[in-house]
Amino acid sequence: MVWNNLGVRPLRSTLSVAAMSLQVLLVLFVVGLTSGMLSYWRTQQQGVGADIIVQPPNSSIFFPFSSVVMPETLGAKIAKLPGVVDVAPVVIVMAVGGTNIVMIDGIDYDRYAGLSQGFKFLSGGPFTAPNQVIADDLMAHSKHLKVGSVVHLVDHDFVVCGIVLHGKGARFFIPMATAQYIQSAEGRVSMFYVLSDGHTEAAREEIVKLEPDSKVQSLADYLSLVTSTNLPGIDPFVHTFVGLGVAISFLVVLLTMHTLVLERTREIGILKALGFSKTEVCGLIAVEALVMAGLAAAFGLALTGGIFVLLRHTAPTLSILIPAVWVPRTIGLTIVGAFAGALYPALRAAASDPVDALAYE
Repeated sequence: MVWNNLGVRPLRSTLSVAAMSLQVLLVLFVVGLTSGMLSYWRTQQQGVGADIIVQPPNSSIFFPFSSVVMPETLGAKIAKLPGVVDVAPVVIVMAVGGTNIVMIDGIDYDRYAGLSQGFKFLSGGPFTAPNQVIADDLMAHSKHLKVGSVVHLVDHDFVVCGIVLHGKGARFFIPMATAQYIQSAEGRVSMFYVLSDGHTEAAREEIVKLEPDSKVQSLADYLSLVTSTNLPGIDPFVHTFVGLGVAISFLVVLLTMHTLVLERTREIGILKALGFSKTEVCGLIAVEALVMAGLAAAFGLALTGGIFVLLRHTAPTLSILIPAVWVPRTIGLTIVGAFAGALYPALRAAASDPVDALAYE
């Protein structure tokens, strides 16, 4: 009976399911992008190989928003401290082009590569000139770059000298002196990556004694702060879209089921005359709404998966990660919205008088 009732107006039922599936796509897409961005940032910083990060006072946990104010000479002082193995200064440059924002690290190649096993070059090699740039493989694929290509960044043309495996901090790397020139910050850097001898906390305490006003964090402590709650606006943004998704389901089901109940007034009267109770009539309408919600959830999940697969090929630098907990959560939100939307039509159908309903034309 449920399938027959929904099949009376197949186009309307299909459009209602499609509209409700937008909630699933909307919520998972927003959550996937925000979670992917945070996961990408954590992975990139872990890949650098440092275990201590030294930043200016009151700097952001997201490095692109930090100022280039730390004296470069501080690196030599930190390197002499007990427990410190290596120090790599970094000048961070933001490249803004249209709607794209790309972080560029200005580095001393030997020191930066010395923090870990170094870069894994897929082609080309390190800098040999101030106008050269190293790109990671995802950025190279996205922009169709190869060794020798010219890329325009921050109003300067750079020649790609090497393409490396992603996961080492930024998408692009340029010589530190070039980054300082671009930022008008000769002799200054944005931050220091520090590699300890394994006694991270002891080395961190030594750096704090040297620079008590700077922000000195172990990598583990830093990564624990990289959450949506510490990124201004992310949680309200996600909650807004979740609320919007539930509202879509509510309104779509309310309109669909209300219209359906009006069209089936006579049928409902027949059911009540045959002995259907108010609860059974309510249950029939609610089940129809829940079936629509289930179809919408399935279609929405399939649509979301298809779009994400497409984006991985067309925009490889776009990080997308959907936490497993959000799949049942999104399905639950769809069902809640559908049930709430069906509540009034179901109660109206249950309260209808069978005599009036049978006389309804």
